[in-house]
Amino acid sequence: MKKATAEIIREYGPFPGVDKVGGVTFDGKNIWIATGDKLNAVDPANGKTVRSIDVAAHAGTAFDGKHLFQIAESGIQKIDPKTGRVLATIPAPGDGGDSGLAWAEGSLWVGQYRERKIHQVDPETGAILRTLHSDRFVTGVTWVDGELWHGTWEGDDSDVRRIDPETEEVLERLEMPPGTAVSGLESDGGDRFFCGGGNVGKVRAIRRPR
Repeated sequence: MKKATAEIIREYGPFPGVDKVGGVTFDGKNIWIATGDKLNAVDPANGKTVRSIDVAAHAGTAFDGKHLFQIAESGIQKIDPKTGRVLATIPAPGDGGDSGLAWAEGSLWVGQYRERKIHQVDPETGAILRTLHSDRFVTGVTWVDGELWHGTWEGDDSDVRRIDPETEEVLERLEMPPGTAVSGLESDGGDRFFCGGGNVGKVRAIRRPR
């Protein structure tokens, strides 16, 4: 297993009125962050909030190329980002204990925090298609270039790790500096991960190793 200290490239925030950041996703232009009662879009070039959607946004956030998906308590909401309307809601596997959320290959991938699991979920029905296990509390989840990465946050320790989706083996770990947590996690498709700062109302960009 490769191990390194995460290289923080940039910090965004704190944002006005935001004391916690849960889920994080990226639509190719803006970073979307879940802040409790709102989804905020942040311009990664200047760090400014460019718009907000009034919707329950407690944990993981994902984008499928057209819609936003947002965990709110025991459900996952499908949201039209143009209008802010909730189009559908499916049950979340953890019934309130879910954390991360990602979209890949037609499925949602849901981190279940205290259960230390990642579920592949049918986005139409919420049915669990398969389950992966971790040895740490799971926060954000993201796929990039066929690689599955997830955040962990347990006590004062937090890291971002790449796991083999077949064997569940940890292949690589990026350890966050002391006192910095990872709540949401999303790749920009390139050399950055966006990490929600948990109880600090910030987002950190860290370098994705190549």
